[in-house]
Amino acid sequence: MKSKRLNRISEEIKKIVSDLIARELKDPRINPLTSITSVQVTNDLSYANIYISVLGDKESKEETLVGLNSAKGFIRKEMGRRIDLRHVPEVIFHLDESIERGLYISKLIDDVNRQEEDERGDEDE
Repeated sequence: MKSKRLNRISEEIKKIVSDLIARELKDPRINPLTSITSVQVTNDLSYANIYISVLGDKESKEETLVGLNSAKGFIRKEMGRRIDLRHVPEVIFHLDESIERGLYISKLIDDVNRQEEDERGDEDE
């Protein structure tokens, strides 16, 4: 299947699931600060891997994942209603911690730069 079509389907699923999380899912376990970072659909359209980012502690992230997994049926039904596909992909949620890792690495780089500046400042005196 053409990757262009897969990308369009992935983006459409991303829009739909983002809208559902923001407006229609009323599960208290789902953190309101949940965002979809990416969606990858398999070549045969049988699975949609949805990567989510949750702002909060580890417990909040796990609760959100449990809440979303319990709403899989509703989400898949809504995807089928809004997208004209012969077969609606099975939804699989994954926790995406790349943003947190990026912030951590950025902090480490800033710390190293600060230490180097301090060491250079001591040598100049």
